[in-house]
Amino acid sequence: MSADCAHIFAQSGIQFGTSGARGLNTQFTAQVCQAFMVAMIERLSARYHFGAVVLGMDNRPSSPQIAQYCSSALRALGIEVRFGGVLPTPALALYAQHNAMAAVMVTGSHIPHDRNGLKFYHPHGEIDKADEAAILACRSVLGPLTIQPLPVPDSLVTSPYLSRMVDVFPADLCAGQRIGLYEHTSAGRELYASILRTLGAQVICLGRSEEFVPVDTEALSEQDIVTAKHWTKEHQLDLLFSTDGDGDRPMIADHTGHWHRGDMLGLLCAKALGIKALSVPLNCNSSLELSGEFKQIQRTRIGSPYVIEQLTVLAERFEAVAGFEANGGFLLGSDITIEGRTMVRLPTRDALLPLLAILYLSKRCGTNLAQLMSQYESRFTASHRLQGIEKTASDRLLALLQQQPQRLAAMLTCRGTPKVLSTLDGVRFALDAERIVHLRQSGNAPELRCYAEAPSQQQANELVDTLLSAVMQYVSRPAPGS
Repeated sequence: MSADCAHIFAQSGIQFGTSGARGLNTQFTAQVCQAFMVAMIERLSARYHFGAVVLGMDNRPSSPQIAQYCSSALRALGIEVRFGGVLPTPALALYAQHNAMAAVMVTGSHIPHDRNGLKFYHPHGEIDKADEAAILACRSVLGPLTIQPLPVPDSLVTSPYLSRMVDVFPADLCAGQRIGLYEHTSAGRELYASILRTLGAQVICLGRSEEFVPVDTEALSEQDIVTAKHWTKEHQLDLLFSTDGDGDRPMIADHTGHWHRGDMLGLLCAKALGIKALSVPLNCNSSLELSGEFKQIQRTRIGSPYVIEQLTVLAERFEAVAGFEANGGFLLGSDITIEGRTMVRLPTRDALLPLLAILYLSKRCGTNLAQLMSQYESRFTASHRLQGIEKTASDRLLALLQQQPQRLAAMLTCRGTPKVLSTLDGVRFALDAERIVHLRQSGNAPELRCYAEAPSQQQANELVDTLLSAVMQYVSRPAPGS
């Protein structure tokens, strides 16, 4: 008897993390992709009406084959497939929303190139945790599958996304701006250049790569930091813009080449758009509350499904709501108006909206990004990760530190006993009145992530570096009893 979907998922090793199903490239076999499509259609058909599925992918080497498997499986189910080719995830989600479709994005976002993933959308936005659980529990049995060629990409799939930006923001938004576009292998590299030029910018394209670059906006490489300063000086840039692999997390550097933290970019974006209430995860900067810009800020677990869940609650009480994550991905939870033009809600992470909103705020205030940011940076954050750390090792460490926080004090050579602030997602500690550290296992890859907040950038950086060095020594030891 053929295995059902739930059995196939369990055997594959693929699980849902903070943003979609993730696993090794080799785990996304034709059978596993077919099982995901069968389970997705079964779940979403019971909750929503949709006429077709729009499919997109990023620039990872493994993405075309995985997309081909997904397309073949959908067509075997009698589902019409609209293929968008390589495009940003928010552009795919917006097209699905405009056309009452479901959507599947083949992307591993920022994780290493030997991994990939699938993101799922119903006609109104991202699937939620209940949808994820139902997909993994699906007991349908697979039928025969013939692998078919991918459909020809439809260039019109990106049209609503382009219109969303150029029809809502002023036509001269970027006039006089020299904007560097760090292209690497971002799925939106061609689209961003077109939008920015349409809005009047002089765009200088930089750093294009044909080999996949896993850019993580929360853990920038030293090369990215140095290169940004070099590029902004060499090309006399007003701003430098980039994204992660699938275009839902922004990287923005000011005219000095300084990359600004995603949560601070989110603060400026929300201010520019007139947002009244925010949904943000635990690891976002405390400057959000200290700014006094918002009527309510709701903290959540890390991951867009949790941010979206609270967006829905906030939208019942406030007219203009939004969310964002520490990585900068901005989720618009309600329609907003800019100079009489309406931008419709898009409750999934977007990387381009923060850039354009900040340019709009800068133009309105007659200042630049660095000056806008200087009024808020009373708290400084840093983050990084240890790669190759499996969940069992992370769980062992986090349980120990939660039970014996004095061990954390020893790791950081700080006085006093750290106080556990939250165990909602990993463990978050207050070292004193001004310093916070937060450790959690990534939901997308075998990585242990560390976040810190302090009164200066140097202190925040030192906390992350010191703690991760100590953690590396701990997790490299054999587990007790092994």
